[in-house]
Amino acid sequence: MRLVESADVPESPQRQEAARDRTVETRKRPIADLAALIRPSHAAKAILLVPVALIGTSSPSLAEVVGVVWATVAFMVASAAVYIGNDIADRHRDRLHPVKRHRPIAAGRVGVLASGACCAVLLAALAAIVARAPASFWPLLVYLGLNVAYSRVLKHIPLVDVGAVAAGFVLRVVQGYEVTGDRAPAWLLITVFSMSLLLLIGKRRQELLEAGAGHRPALRGYTMELTNWLLQIASVLALVSGLMYLRDEGPFGPEHGQTAMMLSTPFALFALFRYLQRQLVGKEGGDPVRVLLRDRVMVANLMLWAATLGVTLVLVHHPALAAAAVHP
Repeated sequence: MRLVESADVPESPQRQEAARDRTVETRKRPIADLAALIRPSHAAKAILLVPVALIGTSSPSLAEVVGVVWATVAFMVASAAVYIGNDIADRHRDRLHPVKRHRPIAAGRVGVLASGACCAVLLAALAAIVARAPASFWPLLVYLGLNVAYSRVLKHIPLVDVGAVAAGFVLRVVQGYEVTGDRAPAWLLITVFSMSLLLLIGKRRQELLEAGAGHRPALRGYTMELTNWLLQIASVLALVSGLMYLRDEGPFGPEHGQTAMMLSTPFALFALFRYLQRQLVGKEGGDPVRVLLRDRVMVANLMLWAATLGVTLVLVHHPALAAAAVHP
C-alpha cells in the first residue's frame, strides 16, 4: 500500500481560512494599524454627546462654543487612550474572540511598547488640554478613573460592567454642561444612561452568540433570556425618559414641550423597533456604532427626527416665522 505524502493531501477549507487569517494578522500596515488603535469611528460618542449642552441655549456665546469644542476634543483623546489601554490589557482574551482577534494589538501587528508609547502621547496631549481649566474638567477626570477601575475590576462583574460603561456616556454629557455653566437636565441624563445600557446589553448578547463567555469573564453572569429581558426594560426606560425630557426639560419650553414630545414619539418608537430588529432578527448588535451610523433606515429616521425637532425649535424661538407660515 502506497503511503500518501502530506503534501498530496489537499488542505481543508478550515485550514485554508486559518492560513488566510494568519496572513492578514501578520501583515504590517503601520498607519492603518495606528489609526485603528484609537477607533476613530467611536469619536462620534463625544461629538454627539458633549455638544448637547448647546442645544438648550438660544444664542451661545463664543466662549461657550469654544469650551464645548475643547471638551469634545478632550473626550475624544481620553477615549482613544482608554481604548489603547484596554486593548493592551485584554490582548490575550481578545485573541479568543472571532472579531476582536483582528485588532492590531491582539493580532500582533502593533507591539505593546509601541501601543504604550501612543497611549502616553495621547495622555500628554490630554493633560495639556485639561490644564487650560482643570476645575471644569472634573467629569473627564472621573471618566478616566472609572475606566481604570473598569479595566482592573468592574469589567469582570456582571451587570456592573455595563453600568460602568454607560456612566461614561453620562459623563460626556455632564462635561458639556459643566463647560457652559448650566445644570444638566435629570431626564436627559437618565435617557443617555438607559440608551447606553440598551446598546451595551445588545453588545453583550451578541458576544454570547458569537464567542460565548471565554473572552469576557463577566459574560458568565448573562444568558440569552436575561439579555432579552434587560433589553425590554432598558428600551422602556429610554423611551419614557427621553419623551419626558422633551416635555419638561427640553429646549422647547413649557408651552411647546408637549408638542415636541408628540412629534418625537413615532420617530423614537421606530428607532427602538429598528434597533431591536437588527439585534434580535439580524443579530447585528455587536457594534452599536455600526448599527446606529451605517444602517440607512436608522440614519434616515434619525435625520427626519432631527429635522422635525430642528424646525420646531426654530419656530419656537422665532414666533414671527411661525405666524408668517400660518398667515402668509
